[in-house]
Amino acid sequence: MKKKSLVRNLLLSLLIPCGVLLVLEIIAMIKGVRLFVNVDSWKLFFRAVANVTLTTLALSINLDSGRFDFSLGAVSMLSATVAGTLAQKLGIGPWPTLLIAICTAALLGLIHGGVYVLTRIPPIIVSLGMALFYEGCAFAFTGGKGVSLVTRTDIISFSRISNYILVTGVIVVLIVLLFDYTRFGANYRALLSGQKIAVETGIHEVGNALGCYAVSGALMGVVGFISLANTGSQQMALNFGSIGIMFTAFLPMFIGGWIGRYINKRIGIMLGAVSMALISLAYARFDTASSVQSIVSALLLVLFLIYLNNEFAILARFRKKREANA
Repeated sequence: MKKKSLVRNLLLSLLIPCGVLLVLEIIAMIKGVRLFVNVDSWKLFFRAVANVTLTTLALSINLDSGRFDFSLGAVSMLSATVAGTLAQKLGIGPWPTLLIAICTAALLGLIHGGVYVLTRIPPIIVSLGMALFYEGCAFAFTGGKGVSLVTRTDIISFSRISNYILVTGVIVVLIVLLFDYTRFGANYRALLSGQKIAVETGIHEVGNALGCYAVSGALMGVVGFISLANTGSQQMALNFGSIGIMFTAFLPMFIGGWIGRYINKRIGIMLGAVSMALISLAYARFDTASSVQSIVSALLLVLFLIYLNNEFAILARFRKKREANA
């Protein structure tokens, strides 16, 4: 019985990504194109999986606790700027540069968390202010010129499928271990279940919040480095120009929440990211205009939220029809 339940949960967890792949393959056949035509297609897919998985994990860590964070893109940009500049000046390789990006982003996340904890201003307001502040810091750090590593073939060569799989896999495992099998994760879940009761039992809310901001920041440091290694440069953004990256995480986050009923939520988020990466690949293969991409992505998000909001009513109606036909 337990084995049957495990197989059922596994099949249900794969339902959405497999369904998305099937639909896109049918559309590709109609259009006379293939989704995966060469190595570049696979590279685009796995890079999207890495970026979306890490961004969604970073967003969900604080959002699940009611802390909306608009600064994710700015943290990614500033950490990549610092790491890229040091890589250029010190001549260090890709893995030390990645480590610098992670440490810088974790520190930026910790600073953000410290401002929130000390001021007790609503987190959404703090995140808007920190986004502007970090964008300004990145601009000032480079004089508005950004960072260019186009001559650093060693760092650009990091953009390999094997590295994307390695980084994504290791980080997802570490996040699962941290939030599901450590005291920090147990405290995090207790605070989600009932903050007042958790604090009264001795759980340190402030320390847990700071840890969440630091972990979220570290994840965005990896995203920043992946982008830097892929393009060979880091462009500057001001006036909330860095916020856009956050919106790529909403649909996979909700998909991950649904899949999380049948499998670990963090793995569910990764599967949600796989679905989104397939859609992004389809946009590229179908040569879809950016405006159409925005409309389609928004429609998919709205339709999925409508389904989640009415899921029990839809399933109840489906069961009634099936019983009536039986």
